[in-house]
Amino acid sequence: MKRVFLSFLALSFMMSCSEKPLLYPPTKKGDVKDTYFGTVVEDPYRWLEDDNSTETAEWVKTQNQLTFGYLEKLPFRNQIKTRLTELWDYPKYGTPFKEAGKYFFFRNNGLQNQSVLYITSDLAAEPKVLLDPNTLSADGTIALTSTEVSNDGKYLIYMVAKSGSDWNEIFVKNIETGEMLPDHIEWVKFSGISWYNDGFFYSAYDKPEKGSELSKANEFQKVYFHKLGTEQTADQLIISNPNNAKEMFGAGLTEDKRLLIIGRSIGTHGNALDIKDLSKKNSKFITLMAQYEFEFNPVDNIGDDLYVRTNYKAPKYRLIKINLNQPDEKNWADVIPEKKDVMESISTIAGKFVVNYMTDAHSKTEIYAVDGTFDREIQLPGIGTVGSFSGKKADTVAFFSYTSFNTPGEVYKYDFTTNQTSLHFRPEVKFNPDDFEVNQIFYASKDGTKIPMFIVHKKGLELNGNNPTLLYGYGGFNISLTPSFSAARIAFIEKGGVFALANLRGGGEYGEDWHLAGTKLKKQNVFDDFIAAAEYLINNKYTSTKKLAIQGGSNGGLLIGAVTNQRPELFKVALPQVGVMDMLRFHKFTIGWAWAGDYGTSEDNEEMFKYLYNYSPYHTIKQGVAYPAVLATTADHDDRVVPAHTFKYMARLQEYGAGNKLPLLVRIDSKAGHGAGKPTAKVIEEYTDVWSFVFYHLGMKM
Repeated sequence: MKRVFLSFLALSFMMSCSEKPLLYPPTKKGDVKDTYFGTVVEDPYRWLEDDNSTETAEWVKTQNQLTFGYLEKLPFRNQIKTRLTELWDYPKYGTPFKEAGKYFFFRNNGLQNQSVLYITSDLAAEPKVLLDPNTLSADGTIALTSTEVSNDGKYLIYMVAKSGSDWNEIFVKNIETGEMLPDHIEWVKFSGISWYNDGFFYSAYDKPEKGSELSKANEFQKVYFHKLGTEQTADQLIISNPNNAKEMFGAGLTEDKRLLIIGRSIGTHGNALDIKDLSKKNSKFITLMAQYEFEFNPVDNIGDDLYVRTNYKAPKYRLIKINLNQPDEKNWADVIPEKKDVMESISTIAGKFVVNYMTDAHSKTEIYAVDGTFDREIQLPGIGTVGSFSGKKADTVAFFSYTSFNTPGEVYKYDFTTNQTSLHFRPEVKFNPDDFEVNQIFYASKDGTKIPMFIVHKKGLELNGNNPTLLYGYGGFNISLTPSFSAARIAFIEKGGVFALANLRGGGEYGEDWHLAGTKLKKQNVFDDFIAAAEYLINNKYTSTKKLAIQGGSNGGLLIGAVTNQRPELFKVALPQVGVMDMLRFHKFTIGWAWAGDYGTSEDNEEMFKYLYNYSPYHTIKQGVAYPAVLATTADHDDRVVPAHTFKYMARLQEYGAGNKLPLLVRIDSKAGHGAGKPTAKVIEEYTDVWSFVFYHLGMKM
């Protein structure tokens, strides 16, 4: 009887929603106009860029009232939340790392908002809590973003971020006594922590003007050295560039703490490289690479030889050796040459190089001698993703993580003396992984390029063209989408959903050439790849236009906005998350200018402006078009992709789509940012809303 009653409620809601389009809150229009190379572009919602105005706050309030009022009435909402909570409630264990004879690792008992850092001298013994981020805020919105243990094991240096912002603060804790030191560093962003002697290196910006913290362009980054027990104002400036606001700096050290490595960049990809020998008094920086076009990632040194992973003259990366006494390029030597697979990362453990490769968007791990001689391949549990190995040159064992679409994060131990891999940790999750099937197919894009795609569903799926399907993509910034476990996705798949992940150009799945094929004046390739993925799923009877939802975040949010405008008839539901929606002004906010390497900017030249203008989601919305059901998501503390992108996009979409039969809604989270560090409770709440929206519009049931 209960099930019948619920079905009646669902039917009633469907009837009430299909009869009448939503009435959207009125959004005022300004008369702002910009001229680009003789073309006048209207920007009537420019006022929404002001994140401090009362008008913007009121707009957010009214939009959330509409959205949450709609979402709260959707059927199966409570059941969806209950099931998501069950799926999330399993122990999660991070890869252990060792320092000064102690092991450190993160663990989440299940539903903790933030993972807890533990310490132990024996991994078989009960560990002690070293730092519990859940105690730093009542709602779990303060997240631990980075840690560093001093070489003597005495101090823990850690960074925290509040409410999802990219801004970080650094604190220091005495590991032995538990005492917090008075050291406190602010306005840290896009930085690591590198311990050295009696202090640490970090990267920071000048304190921004009050009210501009979440929107002003991030410029003139600097590297400092902080000595324990001193004020931040006394920190030693290591490197800066007052002549180039956009140059960014990252500091790191080799394992022996001999070499200080400064990576310099002016975007998200590629870096120059400077080295300083700290073992020599008054030594100067040596520039190993002056240009920013290619990646130079130092692995470690052996004596005077520095080993560097690079895509310079090797689009799929190689390992080279640079002698510090003869640093000129003519003296560089290949250690592990470029191969057909992409060299993702390298660790130096047990006197060996442990190399993680990517082959057709999944992991393969090999071991090499220091002279580059192949030793062996480490057998992995299946087609999945391996995390970086934790270990040092003198260690004989290492730990690594492994995950796949139906395998929650496992931790393995590898013994270099016996060449044996053993399971260290496997979580128990309230689902049966054997119920799911994972396939990888290759489909042709518009220009004939073969694109890989993973398809995940329950076993026994009938290809009848009627399966609710979620297609996910990213396609940018050399970022690769590889198999990973998601409790949220399981909640969708186990109810008959098909999950598809397309490895689009613009990503790093096949190296730098693959990345460049989806950038600047070739960005349309990314959209074409994604549209072709949707057409493959439809043509091969996985789904239909009435059963297809699409999702992507950040650059993937741009993807969803662009393809929704280009092919609105192809999709039933669109989920653009924290997306880059205004392609003419993205470079005006926070770190947006750094994305020019992938996108170009509207100020570069007329050709680049017209190209961006022709696909920019905000600018390509049209009147009289039947758009899919849209649930856009953003957050008030997103200072990576500022929420103004989504605000302006949704204001215009609601204006032009007034009368649209399907809803055009925006969900604006509070005390949250781009996604990193979001507390578990907030993640579950968000996916409850997202799946309620998807389930309803794709006709799914619990």
